[in-house]
Amino acid sequence: MRQGYAHHAVLAVPPDADDGAPGAAVTVALCGHWEHEPPCPVAPHHTRAERVGDELRLRILFATEPHREQRVRQDIDRALAGGSLAGPDGATTRWRLLRSGPAEPSAHETDHLARLVGG
Repeated sequence: MRQGYAHHAVLAVPPDADDGAPGAAVTVALCGHWEHEPPCPVAPHHTRAERVGDELRLRILFATEPHREQRVRQDIDRALAGGSLAGPDGATTRWRLLRSGPAEPSAHETDHLARLVGG
């Protein structure tokens, strides 16, 4: 049975970076492409990005079976460590992974995680 998890990451990004590109890279790692029909094949997920100066702070919520949790986290880290993604317009967004790892879901994320677990 799936459970909900949270993951956080901090990236160094240039001022003109597409803030959505790292989340799209995570989706590519977990689903094969950023545009796909639901459901997500490995782990339904959602990525929120918040820019703070030259940093992009990501919060990734995902749902998967407990025995797959570490694989999903490794896929997330691998996607973010890759440091770039070419978008549909051909422009490449680059970033540098500063830190990444498991996080405790916050109280306001509970409902979203429940939807991911159920979806």
